[in-house]
Amino acid sequence: MKKLLTVVLGLSIFAAGCGSSSETTEEISSETADGGETSGETIEMKLHHDLAPDSPQHIAAEKFGEIVAEKTNGQVEVSIFPANQLGDDSEVAQMIQTGSVEAGLIPTAKLSTVDSRLQLPDLPFIFPNREAAYAVLDGEVGDALLEGLSDVNLKGIAFWESGFKQFTHNERIETPDDFVGSKIRTMESPIVIEQFRALGANPVPISFTETYNALQQGVVDGQENPLVSIVKMKFFEVQDYTILSNHGYLGYAFILSETWFDGLSEDIQTAILEAANETTSFERELTQEQEEEFIQMIKDSGTEVYELTEEQKEAFQEQTRSVHEKFVDDIGSDLLEKTYEIVESLE
Repeated sequence: MKKLLTVVLGLSIFAAGCGSSSETTEEISSETADGGETSGETIEMKLHHDLAPDSPQHIAAEKFGEIVAEKTNGQVEVSIFPANQLGDDSEVAQMIQTGSVEAGLIPTAKLSTVDSRLQLPDLPFIFPNREAAYAVLDGEVGDALLEGLSDVNLKGIAFWESGFKQFTHNERIETPDDFVGSKIRTMESPIVIEQFRALGANPVPISFTETYNALQQGVVDGQENPLVSIVKMKFFEVQDYTILSNHGYLGYAFILSETWFDGLSEDIQTAILEAANETTSFERELTQEQEEEFIQMIKDSGTEVYELTEEQKEAFQEQTRSVHEKFVDDIGSDLLEKTYEIVESLE
């Protein structure tokens, strides 16, 4: 990490030099946050995510809804739409901006078109472990990333996760050279696409819901995702190998429509923020707890599972170092510097 800090910051210094909506059901008056009056209607909060209904993220979203209902005496009803029922992540992010959907759990990589700094968590090997990820995302760096969403009518309130990403492939992968010439499914993310180019692979952007078919039909040879996605979307069924690499982190930004949120009473705003805060740790812990179970499920299916050695991981990290260098300007050298400092302080 110190080498990475030196290389990337050196470059940046050089560059510097050079369900359906509900109708009103009650008419009880309540105060708005700005002191105005609005009818005390039952408020539906549609919450999107892209994972399965039995995923840790969905379970945590249900808990979030229960807490919100309790804190608002049932005035706010959270309707959860899993598995991209409302559209894919990018489409729903736009819906949240316009207020037609109130909330969503969106992968940070999918928000890069909104704010390029949100690509930071997707840099390969940026976080060596969860402790480092949480220290960065729950601190001033994470606050800065979420606050920037306000410029596009989004309000970021927390970071959830799917966990660390792993490779799956039809060939055994042990070195960066093993990726050369492979067709790899990626999400529409500049950093993820560049990561696989750095490994000599041919990245093929394919929607999350179409990935299984693409793997099954041989359109692509492999893909990357956290274990929860590999299992819940059954990607392991059509892949010969699952490679535990922890090469990247897949974070989700919990976002709201800022216009919608600003129109709520102060008490309801507080209830939503408190509920998100209370369920963030729950979501992360549940995701982590289930990973050993996911690994065993993949093994039981007959798919081979193995973990890269530290030496092998270092080779992948070295090969993808250029991705950090390429995105310094997009993310911001100040945020990268602070991230590297936090990570190094924990080593």
